[in-house]
Amino acid sequence: MIKPLQLLLLCGLFGALSPLYTQERGQNPTTPKPDENTLGVETSIVVVNATIRNQNRQYVPGLTRQNFTILEDNIRQEILSFNDEVNPFAGVILLDVSGSMENKLSLVRAACAAFVDRLGEGDSFAIYSFGDSKVRLLQDFTLIRDIPDAVWDLRAKGMTTLYDAIVTAADALDRRPEQRRAILVVSDGADTQSRASLDQATRRAVEAQLIVYAIDLSDGGAGPINSGAAVLKSLTARTGGRLFTSPGGSRLREAFDQTIDELRHQYTLTYAPTNDRKDGRWRTIEVRIDRPGLDIRTREGYWARRAAKR
Repeated sequence: MIKPLQLLLLCGLFGALSPLYTQERGQNPTTPKPDENTLGVETSIVVVNATIRNQNRQYVPGLTRQNFTILEDNIRQEILSFNDEVNPFAGVILLDVSGSMENKLSLVRAACAAFVDRLGEGDSFAIYSFGDSKVRLLQDFTLIRDIPDAVWDLRAKGMTTLYDAIVTAADALDRRPEQRRAILVVSDGADTQSRASLDQATRRAVEAQLIVYAIDLSDGGAGPINSGAAVLKSLTARTGGRLFTSPGGSRLREAFDQTIDELRHQYTLTYAPTNDRKDGRWRTIEVRIDRPGLDIRTREGYWARRAAKR
C-alpha cells in the first residue's frame, strides 16, 4: 500500500493530467485536438479528485475505495490509493479589474475577504489581479487570514487578460507541494488582450494539476463560443471544477464559500494507467460508484505524452 508520504512524492515527481479544452475561435469543444507543439506532462500516476453529491445536492461522506471504479478509455484501472480526509489546499484568487468591472469591485473585495476568512488550518492562498493589460501579484502565498491593502485599493481600467492570468497562477501553483490546487476566477468578460491563447492557458493549468472554479459576473448568460461565460464554463468543466453564473450580493459570497466546501469534501484517488503508450492521444476518465442516484464530478480525461523525437 502506498503511504501518504510516498504518494505525495510520486505526485510531485510525476504529476497528473487534467482534460484539455481546445476550443479556440470556433473549434468543437467536445472533440479535443492535440497541439503538435505542446506535450503533456509525463506521468505514471494519475490523480483523480472527485466531488460526490446526492439528489439533494449534499456531499456524500463515508464512501470507501471499494465503492469506486475508475475507467480509462473504458478499461478498468486498479486504484492505488484512496483519501477522503480533509487536507490543506493551495488556491489562487484571480480578480478581473478591467474597465467593465468598475461597478462591481466593492462587492468583489468584500466577498474575497469573506473567502479568506473561511480558509482552514494549513490552507494557503495568493491573490492576483488582471486588467489594464497586466497581471499583478497582490498577495503572495500566505497562511495569514488577512486581505492586503492592495485589494482594497484596486481600480478598474483597461482590457481583460484572463488567459495570461491563468498561466501566471498555474506557474505559481505548480511550485506548491499541496496535492489539491485550485484557481478561483472572478470575471465578467471575455479575454481581450492576453499574449497567451486559451489553449495555452488551459494546457498550463493541466500541467499544474489544477481545478478551476469561476464566478461569472457578466450581465447575461452564455453567449458566443468565445464569450467570457462560455470560456469560463469550458475551463471549469474540463478541469472538474464549477461555474457560478452571475451571482450578486450574498450569492457572490456563497459562491466563494461553496468553493471552499467542495475542496474540503472531495475524494482523492490515484491509479497507474494500463496504457503506457506515449502517443499524445486523449484518454477519457470515468469514475463510477456502486450506489445509485449520486452525481459524480471530476476531470474528463488527459493527454498522454508524446514520445520524444529521435
